[in-house]
Amino acid sequence: MPALCRSCLQSFDTGPRCPACHSPRVREHPELFTLSIAHMDCDAFYASVEKRDNPDLAAKPVIIGGGRRGVVSTACYIARIRGVKSAMPMFQALKLCPDAVVLPPRMKLYAEVSREIRAMMEELTPAIEPLSLDEAFLDLTGTARLHGQPPAVMLARLVRRMKDELGVTGSIGLSHNKFLAKIASDLDKPNGFSVIGEAETAGFLQDKPVRMIWGVGQAMQAQLDNAGIHRFSDLLRWDKTDLHARFGAMGDRLYHLARGEDRRRVSANAPVKSISNETTFFEDTSDPDLLDGHIWRLAENVSDRAKARELAGRVVTLKLKRADHTSLTRRVSLRDGTQMADTIYRTARALFDAAGDQGPYRLIGVGISDLITEAEADRAPDLLDPGAARRSGAERASDAIRARFGPDAIRKGRSLR
Repeated sequence: MPALCRSCLQSFDTGPRCPACHSPRVREHPELFTLSIAHMDCDAFYASVEKRDNPDLAAKPVIIGGGRRGVVSTACYIARIRGVKSAMPMFQALKLCPDAVVLPPRMKLYAEVSREIRAMMEELTPAIEPLSLDEAFLDLTGTARLHGQPPAVMLARLVRRMKDELGVTGSIGLSHNKFLAKIASDLDKPNGFSVIGEAETAGFLQDKPVRMIWGVGQAMQAQLDNAGIHRFSDLLRWDKTDLHARFGAMGDRLYHLARGEDRRRVSANAPVKSISNETTFFEDTSDPDLLDGHIWRLAENVSDRAKARELAGRVVTLKLKRADHTSLTRRVSLRDGTQMADTIYRTARALFDAAGDQGPYRLIGVGISDLITEAEADRAPDLLDPGAARRSGAERASDAIRARFGPDAIRKGRSLR
């Protein structure tokens, strides 16, 4: 059976250890050297960068996020073992992991490391579809002749370079389409390399839960549960017409994914279409002060991500999900694009007020879309809001302080609600 040593990149016939370096880090699979669609996902990316820059943190649980009243952005695997998860309220995370080291996010640094990883990927193939700062699809079809090695070897070399040159690790999922490649990358984290071959697709999916499908959230999961669909084997009992009648366009997608079929191509250089952030409450709430505080924090997170990417948005969106899982989405186009937290917050808050009291809510989200460069945004003075320029200057100054001393060095009173 084809095998690859992930330590020295030696290819050989099957065996538990590499015959060249005797490493046990061996990946073997019948289709290992013929598959070419991959998903690379960095492992606890923000926390990995922080541990790289401070070796004293290597054996400690690290949480990246806001202050005690904020939420978890990323947790290292030591903290995850204790039960800490992304988007978890910080007070709850610290109950589970009281000895955690909590650090403020440094988005500009993470964006820079992401660009370095992207440059490494571009040496392998131009067909790269980034999903976020720390993950991307790659299509290496037809690159074996160029590199003199099959895609699996080049992907193993990529993650080894990431570790050696950048100090961060990543997990690879290799398969024959995007859907399965993404599933594979989650099978053996961290620092994993998983393969799902074409011949084994049906058997692999048979008993897996449908929640593995990317895009099946809590609301969709509830609909599937009500239809008696819990695993892929349940989906296979439905014909395409019935799935479409029950779930619309999503039903067509479910029909094909149940059979491991995904015709989507890796879309090279696909532009980022939106930047958003949302949070799900542990208890549904209609408290306007609590919701206002969340709108500010979400707006601030969106602003930080936009600034890290040097982007801005012409459209602000507010998303609300009620206790019964029904959603309410409101959006408005701005006269001038923005990346400023103050503008995003004020716009989202106005959308919330206009929506009226339709709670209680279980989820709230804020985002920007119709993206432009930051140079094109926040330029025209708002004659209807003469204080906008002053607040913008104060926010830029606050950004500099927070970048140096952390997110709690200077805070809006509303963020403490």
